[in-house]
Order: sequence, then C-alpha cells, then structure tokens
Amino acid sequence: MLKKFVLPALLALAAAAPAGAQGKVKTKTKPGVMPTLGAPPANLVDWSLRYADLVTADRLRTHLSVLASDEYEGRETGQKGQHMAAAYVAAQLQAAGLAGPGPDAGAPYLQKFQLESVAWAPGATLQVGSARYQWPNDFYGRGSAGFDQETTVQPVFVGFGIEQAGYSDYAGLDVAGKDVLMLQGEPTTASGKPLLAPPDGSATRWGRDERAKLATALAKGVRSIFFVDFRPNGNFEKTAARIAPALAQPSLALASAGPQRPPVFYLAPAVGYKLLNTNAATAAKYLAQTGAKGQPLPSPFKAGALKIRAPKTRTPLGTENALGLVEGTDKKDEIVVVSAHHDHLGIVDGKVFNGADDDGSGTSALLNLAEAFAQAKKDGHGPRRSILFLSVTGEEKGLFGSEYYAAHPVFPLASTVADLNVDMIGRTDPAHEGKPDYVYVIGSDKLASQLKVVVEAENQQYTRLDLDYRYDDPADPNRFYYRSDHYNFAVKQVPVAFFFNGVHADYHQETDEIAKIQFDKMEARARLVFHTAWALANRDARPAVDSNKP
Repeated sequence: MLKKFVLPALLALAAAAPAGAQGKVKTKTKPGVMPTLGAPPANLVDWSLRYADLVTADRLRTHLSVLASDEYEGRETGQKGQHMAAAYVAAQLQAAGLAGPGPDAGAPYLQKFQLESVAWAPGATLQVGSARYQWPNDFYGRGSAGFDQETTVQPVFVGFGIEQAGYSDYAGLDVAGKDVLMLQGEPTTASGKPLLAPPDGSATRWGRDERAKLATALAKGVRSIFFVDFRPNGNFEKTAARIAPALAQPSLALASAGPQRPPVFYLAPAVGYKLLNTNAATAAKYLAQTGAKGQPLPSPFKAGALKIRAPKTRTPLGTENALGLVEGTDKKDEIVVVSAHHDHLGIVDGKVFNGADDDGSGTSALLNLAEAFAQAKKDGHGPRRSILFLSVTGEEKGLFGSEYYAAHPVFPLASTVADLNVDMIGRTDPAHEGKPDYVYVIGSDKLASQLKVVVEAENQQYTRLDLDYRYDDPADPNRFYYRSDHYNFAVKQVPVAFFFNGVHADYHQETDEIAKIQFDKMEARARLVFHTAWALANRDARPAVDSNKP
C-alpha cells in the first residue's frame, strides 16, 4: 500500500483542478535557476506533489541546452564530448548537494572504466580443402573476438540452432568447447509460414535475428559459431556489400581479463555447400523435409574442416559513468536507481549528431529529478530509501555503462529496489500524433507485478498520461525491452520500468535537435518518473520479484 502524507484540504483543491495542474505550487523562476519553495502551509502536506513542482520545462531546457549543444560533439563514447557530458552531469549532481558515492576518492561522482576499441585487422583468410575464400565477399565476422592465428576448425552442424520445448536441434549433442555451424532463419512449412510461429504466423525470435541462437549457443559453451544461409530468398552477396563499410570501422567492447566471447562468422552459401559437401538442391530438400516433419531431422551432412585466420586489433579506451546519491533515512541501505545515458553517436561524416531526445532528454530529466530530491532532503523531507542517480555511458555502442555498473555495483544489487530508466522522453512518435499525452512504459511487471501497480497509481493521482504498454509484447519486433540500460539490471533480477516516447523520423539522425523537443510533454513524463521514484523510496515494502514474464 502506498504511503501518503496528505493535507485533506489540499487534496480537495487538487481534485477540482485540471489533471495537468493538480495541486501545483506556482513558482516563478528565471531560466537556468533552480527554483526554491517557501515554508509549507502545514505540517501535513503531499511532499511528492510539492517537490515535483521543481521538475520544470525551464530547468530541463537549461540542462539540455548544454548537453545537446555542438560544443559536446555528439557525446560519442570515449571521446571528448562524452567526457564533457559525464563531467557536466557530475558537476551538476555535486552542485545540487548529492553525495559522490563513486569508488575513486579523487573523483567520487564518476565511475571510470576501460573499454577496448576493436577492429578487424587486414589479412583474414578462410580455406576449405584447396578452396580459398575472400573477406568480406565470401565470409565476414561480427563481435569482439576473432582468430588471431590460423586455426583449424571442425564444426558440428546443429541445424537451425533452435532449442525450445518440443523442438531442439541440440538433442543428443554435446557442443561444449566445440565449433558449431548453423543455418540462418527458421524452419518453414510448405506455404512459407514459420513452423514454430504463433497463431498470427509472424516470425519467431529464432527467425527475426541471430540473438536468440547466439545466446543458446553461448550458454552451451561453444568455442565459435558459423552461420550460413541456404534460404531461397537469402542474399549473402548483397548483405556483405552493405555491411562492408561497417566491418572496416572499429567497435567497442568492455575490456576484460577473462575469456573473450566466442567468434561469430557468416559464410556465403558456396562456402557452406563446400564445407558440408553438398549442393543447393540437397540443402533445399533438407529444409523442405524439416518443415514437413515439424521436427529436426537427422543431419544428412557431415561438416568438413576449415582453416581460418581473422585477427583483431585492440586499443584501450577510457570512459565513465556519472553518479550521485540522495541518502535515505530509516531505509537508507535500500537503493532506488534512476538511470539515463549521456552518450550519443558523435560526429558522423562531419555532422554533429546532438541526440537531444536520445538521450539528452533522459539525462536532463535525471539531473532535474536529482535536484528536486536533493532539495527535499535539504528541507528535511528526504526519502526513506536512498536514491542513486546513475548517468551511464556507452549505451549506443552496446549498453556498456550499465553492464559495467551491474557487474561492479557501487551498492549491492540485492539491496537495489528498482531501476527507473529514462531514455527518450522529449518527443511524440507517429502513433500518438494528435492524441493525448502519453509515455511508453516497458518492463514494469516482467519481474515485479507491484512495480506496474505503483507506476499506474502515481500516474492516476498526478500526471494522468496515457500509459502505453504495447512494447511489453514479447513478439514485438522492436525488442525495446532489450535495448536500453534497464535491461542490465533486469538480467540481475532487479525490477525495472523503462520510460520512453518511441522513435521518430529524427531518431539516430543529425536532425535530433533541441528545437524539436516538446518541453511541456517532457516535463509531464519526467514528473511521472519523479512520483514513481518518490513512492518507491517511501513505501513500507519494496516490490517483490514475483513474476518472470518473457
């Protein structure tokens, strides 16, 4: 049950006011100046309502005008602009009066760590028998690992690489420490419908991309993974040509003293036929028979050996999260996290990608919320639980900042009540043009059913936004639940709620500029996050992890 301290007369007035203005204590402020609140009219007051008034469009604009300026050069991870953004966030948290809980006593508002800039080195080779193949026309790789020395590989063919109830390509196979070769896509019926599809006939997670297959193979401890596409509509040549420029660019990875993730490679059909000692007709027959039977077939193929060399270069790259703490009172050892990411895409082809919405909006909201909670604490009305404001780096490159924090938490994850993640709350997507104000809430009941209840109760009492849950559908192809920083908390069983306005025409474009931000909507969404954080920080019981939705 949510615990509120409410002045009855104040609530009566609030009930009579318009939904967007309920109970507001009007304060006049100058842009760039944090407003202050006078003495409360009585000892009993709804402090959540009162301090939410410090979350304002003007203050959000002040922060975003800095973070989304050309001076910050698009805030690319590990580069000058991202370091500037982390320093700005840290300075603002310190100025607001938050504690610096970071592990470095010399920079307590930062959590510094190392990434690696990883690139494919020249000289990749692949050989099957006497046939030699060329990079990237015949094969290419992805990910942070390769084969630095020429290595002989004897792959195990595992069909489509699918494992779920009633269908397993791994039945009877032990692939730990071995190399696997699997087909791209998923089995289909004679009519072309995915064999394992839901009633609507849509592609499953096995067919949409390779992530589910990779996760399954990695869980089985394979040494390396090779994909080949024998589907009639597959077009390896076109794909290889399209991604060739990206293959030449370095990618980022967390620096680790431990083993690298297994290498992943994609083979042209001709290479696959040679490796399996087969041809297109036989491969097509195998695909058709699998679809007709509805189960994996005993493999008619026996993979031969290949020799591969695909070296990587690795360059250290420093980066940092920024963080500040509002310490709680009687439940201070329990932590509510509010997160956002301060990085973006940097400068691309001479154009600055300022990322005003993605995620300058979330970072600005995080700062304004931190200021409001800090003011509440200064006034003697601070939260019972502690609140960690965590601005992470490297989200655009692979959720690296949140992954690092989850692996090296400043406060134990077992004591972390929830993560409220704010990533893009400043715009309107096409699905909501001309409709009432809204926000997508993603993942709020996947781990803890009560967290969704809290969000909805706070919204009903204060902000009255349209809460859109469409992206909670596990079949949604966008997979937004897996694509922002809350996910690294969720995999550690920390309840999460992700607040998001959806994508738009300027998403990941140089046109994502502050002039297009709708600050009135951004204010309302940020206030919902504030009220939710306030409720979580002050209620008697933390949300229990009581569900495990897909």
